[in-house]
Amino acid sequence: MKNNEKTIYKHYIAIDWSIEDVYIARMLAQGEKIETKRFDSDVKQIKKYLMSIKGKKILTIEETTSSHWLYVELLDSVDKILICDPYRNSLLSEGAKNDKIDAQKLCLLLRSGLLKEVYHSLNEDYKIRKLVSAYEDLVKAGVRVKNQKSALYRAEGLRYKKDTINKQDKLIGLIEEQQNASIKLYVEEKKKYEAKFEEIKKGNATIKLLCGVPGIGTILSMRIYSKVIDANRFENKYKFWGMCGLVNHQRESGGRNYGKKKPRYSRTLKSVFKTAAIAAIGGNNDVREYYDHLLKVGYAISEARNQIARYIAKVCYAIMKNKIAYRAYQWRELKKTAA
Repeated sequence: MKNNEKTIYKHYIAIDWSIEDVYIARMLAQGEKIETKRFDSDVKQIKKYLMSIKGKKILTIEETTSSHWLYVELLDSVDKILICDPYRNSLLSEGAKNDKIDAQKLCLLLRSGLLKEVYHSLNEDYKIRKLVSAYEDLVKAGVRVKNQKSALYRAEGLRYKKDTINKQDKLIGLIEEQQNASIKLYVEEKKKYEAKFEEIKKGNATIKLLCGVPGIGTILSMRIYSKVIDANRFENKYKFWGMCGLVNHQRESGGRNYGKKKPRYSRTLKSVFKTAAIAAIGGNNDVREYYDHLLKVGYAISEARNQIARYIAKVCYAIMKNKIAYRAYQWRELKKTAA
């Protein structure tokens, strides 16, 4: 939450939700008293209570599997909902712990402006995030089954895709039969997802623009879009790089340097931009020329690849934020500016 929002609201409200009951803590902008109420897990009761509170109010809920549902249900009952990152809320682990105490501590953190917001939206694009997440789960399951089949062959001293399992061994044959059925189903379902991706791309101008970046195809552009949705929530490219895991934080104290530390980041975005960098380097495009230039001026191969990943991430960020098409050879302009 931004510091200038501290004086906007009259009521600061926190919800600790569980399947059995709900605790709601409320504080005024001025005052130290925390009012705490218990409700059954009935969203209608909660909405009625929130609507009864007069004055501007902000509500916070920790990010969980049910947080987006609560966000949608309660958004009209308050002036703002802040879904917060539970990883940052270390105060909740100090002292005694139960749902009532957690709600009170969360309320204190909210009023103090110490919560880190997790992006949520009512926009239809949010459904793309769910679709891509399901696709990624499918791919993980499919890769796992393929690896299991490869391991089955190695255990029999055979080479996967080259040798054949002895069909006379009924138990091994049954395992392979089930694995083959799972792999076949995986391939069929994967094609359905990818066909849906192509359909969505036709009606989404931003995804189309992302596909114009070297190394970025339909699947990667869908994965980027599903994670970012709104690029304006990142203050600048450096914040975006941090989210993508493409930069490190410097750690200093008392004039001493304690090295670098990885920020918390999206593994999906890091994987996407690393994959895109390798794909672009292997092609015939301006990014490949940039890579060759980096090697020529003395970059190590690994650092040159990282630089390419950051470059692709930067242009994707600019495309999503400004809704502009990719312009080839922008890296030459960067080189001139640096000179």
